[in-house]
Amino acid sequence: MRHTKSAAGGSRSARRAERRKTTSRRQRLLGLAALAVVTLLAAGLVARGGHGGDGGAQARTADTSRTSPSPEAVRTEARGRPSASPGASASAKAKPSTSPKASPEAPESPDPGPKSGTGLFTTASASGGLVGHGATVRRYTVQVEGGSGISANEAARQIERVLADPRGWTADGRDSFQLVGSGPHDFDVKIATPDTVDHLCGQAGLDTHGEVNCDVGSQVIVNLKRWLTGSPEFSGPVEEYRALIINHEVGHRIGHGHETCPAPGRPAPAMMQQIYGLKGCAPNAWPYDRNGTYLGGPSVP
Repeated sequence: MRHTKSAAGGSRSARRAERRKTTSRRQRLLGLAALAVVTLLAAGLVARGGHGGDGGAQARTADTSRTSPSPEAVRTEARGRPSASPGASASAKAKPSTSPKASPEAPESPDPGPKSGTGLFTTASASGGLVGHGATVRRYTVQVEGGSGISANEAARQIERVLADPRGWTADGRDSFQLVGSGPHDFDVKIATPDTVDHLCGQAGLDTHGEVNCDVGSQVIVNLKRWLTGSPEFSGPVEEYRALIINHEVGHRIGHGHETCPAPGRPAPAMMQQIYGLKGCAPNAWPYDRNGTYLGGPSVP
């Protein structure tokens, strides 16, 4: 009998031990399952938060990058073209540099001068004789805006040389010009800062967008930036580009409209908008060649 009771007691002890092992396994499994659920929930929340933040920032960036095109200019070098400035076009096409070092051979950009001046003009006291043999005499003054850093008398002599050049408008046999420092005159050549050019040309409804020149009323208005830096499309010296400015705007005054390149390799007409590309022509500042041949091209409507 003692032997049977001992056996029964051993059986019960074994069953209790087995139940304890089973309970322990279940608790471990439940704990692992709960940990997995918490981990998955946390991962889902992080993923949703990151995507939403990036998308919102991208949408706001897209909204703030919108720009509106400016109106085109009329009776200026920019006629028929929108406001895209040579500086802005260069920025749009620029490629990232492959080296942090600047090239030692890179030429220095010419100083474009101040963006704004005083708005007041000094008239050059210089005067000159009649140039040309045409019956139509056009007298003009040269005026320079205060704060531009330009000498009115020096500018007047440069402009006088342009209009007196045998390749200029006097070669048409109809027009003559005379620089005067005072008294009756037909038009003024004004060299002004970009902001003042925009204001003066804007009064006539023209948009020079801080970059180009215009001819309005009795004024040929020259943008100081162009006078000092020329144009990236014109490979000649800046003095030649100044001649182009004067010949182009005075050409408007005496009745010429815009022209375009006659053929690749030919000289670009002085009445061409050369600041926006030469279309295969060679840069040229003069309406006539030294033989008195007009260097024109097809008219631009």
